[in-house]
Amino acid sequence: MKNIVYIFFLAFVFACGSGKDVSKNEENIDYAVKYANTITAKDLGNHLFTYASDEFEGRDTGTPGQKKAVNYLKDFYVGQGIGSPIAEGDYFQEIKNEWFAKNSRRGRNLKDSENVLAFIKGTDKPDEVIVISAHLDHVGVRNEKVYNGADDDGSGSVALLEIAEAFKMAADAGKGPKRSILFLHVTGEERGLLGSKFYTENPIFPLENTVCNLNIDMIGRVDQRNKENPNYVYLIGSDKLSMELHNLSEAINKKYTKIKLDYKYNDENDPNRFYYRSDHYNFAKHNIPIIFYFNGTHVDYHKDTDTPDKIYYELLQNRARLVFHTAWEVANREGRITADKLEEKKEETK
Repeated sequence: MKNIVYIFFLAFVFACGSGKDVSKNEENIDYAVKYANTITAKDLGNHLFTYASDEFEGRDTGTPGQKKAVNYLKDFYVGQGIGSPIAEGDYFQEIKNEWFAKNSRRGRNLKDSENVLAFIKGTDKPDEVIVISAHLDHVGVRNEKVYNGADDDGSGSVALLEIAEAFKMAADAGKGPKRSILFLHVTGEERGLLGSKFYTENPIFPLENTVCNLNIDMIGRVDQRNKENPNYVYLIGSDKLSMELHNLSEAINKKYTKIKLDYKYNDENDPNRFYYRSDHYNFAKHNIPIIFYFNGTHVDYHKDTDTPDKIYYELLQNRARLVFHTAWEVANREGRITADKLEEKKEETK
């Protein structure tokens, strides 16, 4: 059945083309638009129907299916010529089972795993690093059913690939980014944000050099609240540490993507506490400005029915482009984004 659905999906998006042929007319061009437009529904779907397939066995941390997932990510980066910040050809930040057991009750029985890291060095301010993240894992196989995790977080994982490819195309054409960008696929999110905890405790780049974290966790579906107006995305945490980042995000969306930015779950009194439930939180704990992009939960959340045929690929495309545009602006603006709200609090307590 899934193969039949995929055939219909390909037929639907084929007319869109791959979007990889970038215009050669360089006059008066907005390069942010030029490269954002290479992020397409078709390419996202091509990735996701593999990444969230039964072959990957639900990508539970440390399992053979998760190993297939990290190799898929690595092979993509190698194929695109996007390097690793660890060592040439080594894209895996390894995490031993002993560390998992020590740091989480849910990590006691986990086998060795790894984060996947890829990197584009900035042209002007290479020591300032923007981290774009998504968790690569899901919950595996339960009762002989594969939990594919197409939205959670296959959608974020493949969006990150397409965003990286767009930045690489720009870099190859001599168009930045001015600041460096780390593409961070973290493991163990479903086991307690473990991969991002490990990274922030063992950073490849000093945390004081990390400008911000843009974290993508579920951006391929529509929740019940927005079913009548699906062109939305929830933003969480954008104003917690930096009004500068929040205002930039608002301005970029208004200029380029025009998605409804919904702050329902940004409320300090949100009973769901989503701000504390995805990988950005491990960056926020270190006073690094963050934005969490999220479509909300739905009837297939954490069920074996979260499959790639249910993804809204045009919405996924537009949300991924929003993240790209935001990262592009943060990477190429003159001044570095700061945790200005934190600075305000320090002044108030003097």
